[in-house]
Amino acid sequence: MTEESFSNTSHLSAAMTTEESDDVQTTATTTMSSSRGTDFYFACAVVVIGVVGAAGNGLILYAMIASKQHKKHFLIFNQNVFDLSSCLLLVIIYTLKLCNIHLTGMLGYWMCMLLLSENLLWCSYTGSVINLMIITVERYLVVVHRTWSNRNLRNWMKISAAVFAWIGAIAHNMAVAFSTSAVVDGVCYGYVMWKNRVAEVAHAIWTFVSFYFIVVCIFCFCYGRILAVVRHQASVMAVHDAASRAQVPQQMQTSVIKTMILVSAFFVVTWTPNDVYYLTVNVKSNLTLLDGGYYATMFISCMYTCANPFIYATKFDPVRRVLVRLIPCKKQSADGSIIMVATATHRTTENIN
Repeated sequence: MTEESFSNTSHLSAAMTTEESDDVQTTATTTMSSSRGTDFYFACAVVVIGVVGAAGNGLILYAMIASKQHKKHFLIFNQNVFDLSSCLLLVIIYTLKLCNIHLTGMLGYWMCMLLLSENLLWCSYTGSVINLMIITVERYLVVVHRTWSNRNLRNWMKISAAVFAWIGAIAHNMAVAFSTSAVVDGVCYGYVMWKNRVAEVAHAIWTFVSFYFIVVCIFCFCYGRILAVVRHQASVMAVHDAASRAQVPQQMQTSVIKTMILVSAFFVVTWTPNDVYYLTVNVKSNLTLLDGGYYATMFISCMYTCANPFIYATKFDPVRRVLVRLIPCKKQSADGSIIMVATATHRTTENIN
């Protein structure tokens, strides 16, 4: 397989013209890539990112289950499930693209609609964004409106919100993908078969506002209020004798808040270039999704799900403690000999005479 053959299979790398028949207008972008091999190397890099991210998110999910945090922080657990599914789908989808499959029949159609069009991947990405907004609002209610949340916030509400993130994301992306994707001459063209130019631009603006602008506004408002309340509580506790008794739960709450602030901030940093670029491409028809800007912004956004596990591993205390116990380390005994300590099992190897 050559680099050129992969370039021909990517739904984004096709040069399509605008066709009109009755009331349907098919639109797509023209390839502007400076090198046919760019998308090949991009796909290889994405597969590597997906493998690393899947391994990292798998460890985080294990650590949350082992530390019983998957029940206490169900929404955060659900966020990691989204990240794991995104990484697995990255590996599957871009491996299929590298295989240069000629699509035929019903199998080819469904492979295009679900995988090669990146439909399922965007379902996972969108669900992750929705779930991240839900976590932000939940943290806001728990910290800023503590009395109200203790009285009214129930586990079934969190579970329902998590289910909504999955159902809402799948329903939205399935509707768009199936109406704007098609198989032409054995090649999958995803998200390019718009009925008309107005529908394409309207969807781009709605997507940018709903899944980026509103998300950033929620992050800024909620976490701004949370930080203000936490600082106030810390100053009050410092002058009360009961501060020592509240220290442990307060530290746990702070750990959760710090973790989610970092995850949210990292989302903004990594997805801003891609969201802005996608909006610009759809509003200005002379631009393309197949130049250096697209590959750069998409690569940065893929780093989001890959790097998230490192944030949880370093900032979320219960997860960090479980992961540390999995790492064998060396401990020096009193007589100077080295004893291997298996921290995962909390057992010290004894010297056998």
